Amino acid sequence: MLAKLLRQPRFAAVKRSLFSTLQLPPPPLQNSALQSLVLSHYRHGKFHSILQNVVASPSLLLTACHNLRNHASHSPLTLDSLSTHYFSLQDLSSQLSNNSLDVQSCCVSVSQQSRKGEALILPNLKLKVVLEAIRIVLEVIYDDRFVTFCYGGRANMGRHTAIRYLKSSVENPSWWFTVKFDDQLFQSRHVDNLCLILGQKIDDCDLLDLIRRLFDCRVVSVNLGRICSGRGLPQECALSSILINVYLNEFDKEIQEIRLKTNEENPRFRENELAGSYSIFHKPLKVFAVRYLDEILIITNGTKMMTMDLKKRVVRFLDEELDLKVDRQVTVIHSAVSEKIEFMGMELQAVAPSVIRPRKSQKAIRAHKKHLRQKQVRLMELKNARERTRKKLGMKLLSHVYKKLKQSNGFKFDFQIEDEVRQIFSTWADEVVQEYSTSVDERWEWHRMLSAGDFLSLRRIRDQLPHELVDAYDNFQLQVDKHLKPVKAKRELEEEMRRREEEEEESYARRTVEDLTRRCIKVEAPIELLKEAVKMVGFTNRMGRPWPLSLLTVLEDIDIIKWYAGVGRRWLDFYCCCHNFKKVKIIISYHLRFSCILTLAEKHEATKRAAIGHFSKDLKVSDADGTEQVYFPSEREIIMMGDRNLSDPKPVDGALTMALIRLASFEPHHRCTAHFCSRSDTAFYRIHLLQNHLDVDPLDEKSWVRGMGAIHDCLERKCAPLCDHHISELYMGRLTLQDLDCTAFVDVD
Repeated sequence: MLAKLLRQPRFAAVKRSLFSTLQLPPPPLQNSALQSLVLSHYRHGKFHSILQNVVASPSLLLTACHNLRNHASHSPLTLDSLSTHYFSLQDLSSQLSNNSLDVQSCCVSVSQQSRKGEALILPNLKLKVVLEAIRIVLEVIYDDRFVTFCYGGRANMGRHTAIRYLKSSVENPSWWFTVKFDDQLFQSRHVDNLCLILGQKIDDCDLLDLIRRLFDCRVVSVNLGRICSGRGLPQECALSSILINVYLNEFDKEIQEIRLKTNEENPRFRENELAGSYSIFHKPLKVFAVRYLDEILIITNGTKMMTMDLKKRVVRFLDEELDLKVDRQVTVIHSAVSEKIEFMGMELQAVAPSVIRPRKSQKAIRAHKKHLRQKQVRLMELKNARERTRKKLGMKLLSHVYKKLKQSNGFKFDFQIEDEVRQIFSTWADEVVQEYSTSVDERWEWHRMLSAGDFLSLRRIRDQLPHELVDAYDNFQLQVDKHLKPVKAKRELEEEMRRREEEEEESYARRTVEDLTRRCIKVEAPIELLKEAVKMVGFTNRMGRPWPLSLLTVLEDIDIIKWYAGVGRRWLDFYCCCHNFKKVKIIISYHLRFSCILTLAEKHEATKRAAIGHFSKDLKVSDADGTEQVYFPSEREIIMMGDRNLSDPKPVDGALTMALIRLASFEPHHRCTAHFCSRSDTAFYRIHLLQNHLDVDPLDEKSWVRGMGAIHDCLERKCAPLCDHHISELYMGRLTLQDLDCTAFVDVD
């Protein structure tokens, strides 16, 4: 494919058309066209002039704009609309092709108001387009070069994809450990090492120089060990995820070599190569690995000493080759069977297959049999009702016909009724015969009545009767034995029962052996941490009862419900792959639902019963058109929820730790801060952060929920102009602050 692309003589013309005066606006690039554009610069094992010829392409920049705009709009993005409302895409293309983009002027420093600390450097919308364009190009170059256990920052390779791999492919884990990095920010030496790694595949000094300048301006930062990656927080750059994958790609290759070497030294034998029952207990030594951005999990089914040697090798490689400091006190091995381990915000443990798919208890079996009996009774009642209906219909027909015949010599129908009557009685007869054939006892009874004690079976009687009568009797007895003697049917039923018992015994033996010899990974949601988060936010009181949030009482009713719905749906989407998902459902369906009801009751100074009577338990609310809408998931919807095979759902951190309060004062209209939203009918919403409301430090695990991120304090009390569509999307959790131009926030007293 590369040779075919290299031989294309039309690329010079394509390049000239991309950087011409652009009389016709270029369309956004599709995946195939994007790959062709990038691969056309592949020569002698490297990609050349990527910044000048690919990143600076107006078509690619327009594609980046479309990727940033996470909302449907009737007005498509064009070069003219971008130049009119935002910035000139042609000027940006020219600056990138000449490597003259002033990165410093595209950065905005947001400082904290009440607390001392470092300012947050945010890119404006123009620089976000450049970052997205670089990310797209790096994804095309490196995505096929990443190993299979690299998750995060990749299309369709997110948290739930990693969880599916752990649950389906990892068997019999015995020891495992997670690699925890020290809280360290990428320094100049790390950036130099990153540029060296990029230079192995990309021969473009201008692109590497641009990446260095992005790090120098701190608009792009990689902070390993801190909880901010892959959470949609504004302090996280979209380019950081793929840069982490590129930087740790050498580590991934080292782990892959260890895995392949282990597989070669411990081959898997086929069942016919092992004698007797040894095939059941043969478990070849394997090494499994999963990496989600900077979270690393290594699993083995070998001995503890083997796992300790592997851990030392992993830590040594990260320290010496990649210059990354590992927290050695936290990076310790654990027993996969007896200890839980936290990874990607979930708890993992190796358990027997019967724990994940438990057998039915005796109580459940009795309940199932009772249900089957009740089902048979209902079917019999329906059958009797149909027979009564048919009997009434037949009696009505006979009485009607007899009455007509008695009153007159005859009567005529306008249509033929014979077909309808024949169809009714044929189906009735089929049901009767089918039911009769399936009953062995009735067939025995009829066979005994028709064949036993008949005087025609005596020889002296038979000799005195005509041969035609005797032959007819014998033929009748043959038909009785053929159709009514249920010996064969009884034998088949006995065989079916015996086969079913053998299958149950075999299945029980197989499950017992699996429970003794096999271990699977059980994934659970950290229920205790969820309860701590619910209590810290204020959904419940100290006793664990639902409690209103006074901070939200200034919102409209529909906005209060949307905020609760956004938090609840985020939690449901994130933990839908967990084994204890039912407990998460209880937290959402009980604590969050009734906290929302109590908040609405406190706002209107009413009782909980009155709030339920007005909004119902499903929290129905009327929109601007007067149509009833249900934003919070209903109780039935929550019960029916299961694993929805999501790729990479966003955690709840951003939605849970932020409240947007609409300003009551009238402010001049501003354009909506959502990416490339041209609406100006906006309202100002002030950002209130949870850590400032509670006066706690998110870095202190004693006062904050462990493993939960937080929005940077610099955005406290900033005001964002938003249209009604995007404020609704933010409340519902479908958008994050990363999808907004935070540099357009204003300070309103």
